Amino acid sequence: MDVRSCKMCRALYTYEGGLYKYLCPACSRKMEEKFKQVKDYIRENPGCNTAEVSAFCDVSVPQIERWIREERLSFSSESQVGLPCERCGTMIKSGRYCERCRVEVIRDLTDVYSVTKPEKKKKREDNKMRYIGDE
Repeated sequence: MDVRSCKMCRALYTYEGGLYKYLCPACSRKMEEKFKQVKDYIRENPGCNTAEVSAFCDVSVPQIERWIREERLSFSSESQVGLPCERCGTMIKSGRYCERCRVEVIRDLTDVYSVTKPEKKKKREDNKMRYIGDE
C-alpha cells in the first residue's frame, strides 16, 4: 500500500498507478480536463505560444512544457513554440530529442545491449537420456 500526499490539494491518497504519479485521483481528473482544454485551444489557434495557452487555459507554462516533452502535445510548424533538444539544443516541437539525436540514442542503446547480451548456452551434443551409473 503506497500512501502519498497530492501535490495540488495536499490530500492523502493511496497511489494505484496512473498518468500523474504525484496527484490524487480527483486532481488527476482535473488535470486531464485542463489537458483537453489546452489541446483544443492549440488546435483552434495553431500560431499560439505557451504564454498565450497558459493565460487562456490557466495552466502553468512548465506543465505545458511537460506535456510537450511527454509527446502528448505537439505544436504546428508555424507555431512559435519550441523546446531545446535535451542532447544538442536544437529547437524541436515535441518530445525530448531532435530526430538526429533520437536515432543516435537508439543506436547507442542498441550497441550497449548487443555488447552486454548474454550468450546462449550451447546445446548438448548428445541429447539422449542419461542413467546413473551409465558411462
